[in-house]
Amino acid sequence: MITRADKGNSLVILPTTQYDNKIDEFIQTNHFITSANDPTKAFQSQVRKIVNNSKTLIPSDAKCRYINLNPTALPIKGLIKLHKPDHPIRPVVNWRGAPAYKLAQMFAPQKIKLTAPLPNTHNLENTSDLLRKLEHTPIRPHFTLASLDISNLYTNIPVKETRKIIADNLSTNKINSQAQKELLNWYDTITSQNSFSNKGNILIQQEGLAMGAPTSGIIAEFFLQHL
Repeated sequence: MITRADKGNSLVILPTTQYDNKIDEFIQTNHFITSANDPTKAFQSQVRKIVNNSKTLIPSDAKCRYINLNPTALPIKGLIKLHKPDHPIRPVVNWRGAPAYKLAQMFAPQKIKLTAPLPNTHNLENTSDLLRKLEHTPIRPHFTLASLDISNLYTNIPVKETRKIIADNLSTNKINSQAQKELLNWYDTITSQNSFSNKGNILIQQEGLAMGAPTSGIIAEFFLQHL
């Protein structure tokens, strides 16, 4: 089979069984559980309820815009990490078919960034920003520069702890109590929709953020900046 490499514009040709084994290894390593039922319909009902109860953040004549009318179980794919030993995969889940996809799109850029802006105290904009800051950083001969990586970032973000961080941020910014409640309800709905499919099986991700959700990046950023 042919698949994409995780970085660069490379294509990877490998035996299908080897690719399948890499997917299986990722699933086993992260302790996903197999579900006997597809939760898509239940997730869809949950989204409809949350959208209908969002009286402050969603105008009554616009509620249908935030409901995905044809949700599906989300297949998992893998991009091959050629730059890592043993060439593991980076999991990719296409969230466009998720019941909460449109709600997540609204939560990430339009609402949470405006109502609870991050301080960005320790962030870098890009490589040029890093170089500018290093120019003004005294580096002694005995200093050592270190680069720390997080293994499987999204699946290791603590959802409950991050919810409290976001709630505290909303309170600090004096956001209307009803709007706070609605945003946190959105958070609960989006982060609970943590399932995907592989070889006809439905798997539930018990911990962390959903792979592929539009909100996972910004939610992870809340936790990392707090940390």
